[in-house]
Amino acid sequence: MTAGDKPKSHGRLSISASVQPRDLMAPQRVKGAWAARIITLFPEAFPGTLGLSLTGKALAEGLWSLQTIDLRPFGIGKHRNVDDSPAGGGAGMVLRADVVAAALDEAAIATPPDRALWPVVYLSPRGKPFDQATARRWAGADGITMLCGRFEGVDQRVLDHYAVEEVSLGDFVLTGGEIAAQAMIDAAVRLLPGVLGNASSTEEESHSHGLLEHPQYTRPATWEGRDIPAVLTSGNHAAVEKWRRAEAERLTRERRPDLWARRPKP
Repeated sequence: MTAGDKPKSHGRLSISASVQPRDLMAPQRVKGAWAARIITLFPEAFPGTLGLSLTGKALAEGLWSLQTIDLRPFGIGKHRNVDDSPAGGGAGMVLRADVVAAALDEAAIATPPDRALWPVVYLSPRGKPFDQATARRWAGADGITMLCGRFEGVDQRVLDHYAVEEVSLGDFVLTGGEIAAQAMIDAAVRLLPGVLGNASSTEEESHSHGLLEHPQYTRPATWEGRDIPAVLTSGNHAAVEKWRRAEAERLTRERRPDLWARRPKP
């Protein structure tokens, strides 16, 4: 971004490149609200879908905050280089340890050093698979810092030095960590108090109890010759709960045998 470029705007949220973290939220902020800090070469990618629907409303209301830290200003030399060729040879480029370290130091300002209170995460296809338990753990922290990788990855030394947790969205490769960061933040933010409105809804979702969610139905009662299962309109709440549990178990056995094998035993 040059001096003449105008900041990109997402509704009430304004973004421009800065060495200082850019706060992507409305002026109002709830004291002690959960915070996400994103180190990225593409700060304009945020808030993206996080600025929509319930997460966007919660962001505007100050129930959580989103900050981007542009990696480019920490680059080396006239052209602000952030990467270099891999040691030992090979294709692609690797994000430099010194550049990433400077950004991590900036992101760490005014955050607790305890990783349980403030996880520092690198979005990586070789990381531990992201799951609902991880989302719940992150939501219970004060906030999180996420490093969005690019190119062939990040110098391992900086990941080791800063005790960075590596987490993967799935067994596939993306061009960068921005999409993965948005998905993971969404999963964590929706667990924060007041975001969904009905806290009990999160207890009935897929993965909340190690099972996939049961099928859902609504009006009309008959559609294209297909009826809503009679038990759901019977008014017998015990029978409904029994049916939903059985369907959740059936779907998990059929579609996710790995989850079924790991499910909590009664």
